[in-house]
Amino acid sequence: MGTMEKLVHTSFRQVKHEIIARIQKGLWRSGFLVPREIELVKEFGCSRSTVSRAMRELADEGLVERKRKAGTRVVYAPVRRARLDIPLIRKEIEATGAIYRYALIDRAIVSPPPWLLAWHKFPGRGKLIHLRCLHFANSAAFVFEDRWINLSAVPASKQVDFRRESPNEWLVNMVPFSTAEFHFFAEAASPEIGQFLSLNPGTPIFVAERSTRLGNLPITFAKLSYSAGYRMKTQLGD
Repeated sequence: MGTMEKLVHTSFRQVKHEIIARIQKGLWRSGFLVPREIELVKEFGCSRSTVSRAMRELADEGLVERKRKAGTRVVYAPVRRARLDIPLIRKEIEATGAIYRYALIDRAIVSPPPWLLAWHKFPGRGKLIHLRCLHFANSAAFVFEDRWINLSAVPASKQVDFRRESPNEWLVNMVPFSTAEFHFFAEAASPEIGQFLSLNPGTPIFVAERSTRLGNLPITFAKLSYSAGYRMKTQLGD
């Protein structure tokens, strides 16, 4: 995990932010057993109540799971307050009986465009990975993925070979988040999207946009444009 400098006169916010930083950097991965509160008290040089409040807020935000006698762990999948999960496109396609295939169209490291800065409050001086990908069901294009990843929040993403693994799958499996925002709407396929999805420009398509954050730090924004005829399925309850 590496040696972390002891914080003197630490507030619960500092403890909380330090733990979030360790999760972001991959030092504490999903399933990691967090040190006991008494150990964190010694490390940070603060009171038991300070650590307890920090851990309570992290649990409320869905970043860690606390169980009596079993300890506290970084969550495998963050708690969703709504009954909308972030799906794995591969599993969604395979559930239909089709063969899944993925292709990376292009990848670039860029500054955030003005619309992303204004809408999703990405850091203005940071860099993003911009990925455009296609997911196929058998030989037919199923969904076009336009993805932006905040390198300040997910520095490990810079080393990932997204030619082999889709950003959808990698992020869902590897990067925890505390909040997610979803938008669903219909729009006419642009000439570019029509080309990727083998549709005539102007064809009505279903679009899903989602953004995730860890605390106040944006992680990723994705726009998913589905081929004609796609139907979204969700549920309430078990």
